[in-house]
Amino acid sequence: MQEWKPQMPYMEQFPVAMAYVPWQKNCNMNENLDEAYQTGTIFPELNKPFTGRRIK
Repeated sequence: MQEWKPQMPYMEQFPVAMAYVPWQKNCNMNENLDEAYQTGTIFPELNKPFTGRRIK
C-alpha cells in the first residue's frame, strides 16, 4: 500500500476546520408558498439574500 501524500505540500501546516451550526429554534413559517418558493425557504428568518457585499 502506498503512503498518502498531499497534492499540495503546504496543506499539512493548516489545522482541520471545525464548523459551528447553531440550533434552529421553532420560529415563524411563511404561509405563502409562492413566496417561500421564490426565497428558497419556508422560514423567513433564514431568508438571507446575497447582496454581493459583507453584512455589518
